[in-house]
Parts: sequence; C-alpha cells; structure tokens
Amino acid sequence: MQNLDVISVNLWQILISLINLALLFFILKKFLFKPVKDVLAKRQREIETQYQAAQASQAEADESRAAWEEKLATADAEADAILQNAAESAKARGEKLVNEAQLRADGIVRAAQAEAELERKKAADGIKREIVEVSEALTEKMLKREINSEDHRALIDSFIEEMGEGND
Repeated sequence: MQNLDVISVNLWQILISLINLALLFFILKKFLFKPVKDVLAKRQREIETQYQAAQASQAEADESRAAWEEKLATADAEADAILQNAAESAKARGEKLVNEAQLRADGIVRAAQAEAELERKKAADGIKREIVEVSEALTEKMLKREINSEDHRALIDSFIEEMGEGND
C-alpha cells in the first residue's frame, strides 16, 4: 500500500488558512472596500449632479425654445398685421387717387361743356348777326329804301327768337 500522508487532511493547516482568509478579508474590507465604495458613491453623486444639471439645462432649453416659438408666432402675426395695414393703406390711397382723378376729370368735362356752350352761344350770336346783316341787305334791295338799322335789327331779332322758340 501506498502512503496516505500525502493526501491527509491537516486540520491545523485548514484552520490557519481560514484565519488568514478571514484576516485578509477584514483588512481588505477596511482598507480597500470602503475607499472603493466611497469613490463609487462619490462618482455616483457626481453623475447624479451632472444628470440633474443636464435636466435643468434641457428644461431651460425647452423653455427658451417655447419662448422663441411664441415670439416667432407673435412676429408672424405682427408681420401679417403690418402687411394687412399696408394693403389697406395702399387700397385707400389708390381709391383716393382715383377719386381725385375722377374729380379732376369731372372738372375738365364741366369746363369743356361750359366752353362748348359758350362757343355755341358765340356761334349762334354770330349766325344771328350774319342773318341780320344778310336780311338787312335783302330788305334794302327789296324795298329800295333805307331802314333804320336799329329798327331792322329789333325786327330780325324778334323773328329769330320766334324761330328759336318754335324749334325748341
């Protein structure tokens, strides 16, 4: 048979190894685990602080974006109002110019009508004079005598007026 000393279990050795292991565990826990745990906790706090700062920045950015969108909508509304006012102003000015032009045109037409009426009256007076002169000459030849010019004009004027009243 072989020797079992090599495989034997030494209780004292196991007990010393367990004590060494427990001692090593407590030393590592005291000097290594706590500092690492503190470093991890510190890092966790820093990450949470940065996360909170990022959330605050995001909320501020959302608030700023909402404010700018509101300002943009207000600016669009103001621009629309300005354009509307400008269009209304241009339309009113156009209507005013058209009305002024119409008044001027009406004045020109009235002046032209008055001038035409004056010319018609002048022409009618001229025709009357010519008729008076022609009829005077004719009557003088017919009667072979002289008639007072003023009497003759009065006679012809009354005749023309009667003719004019008959034509109207």
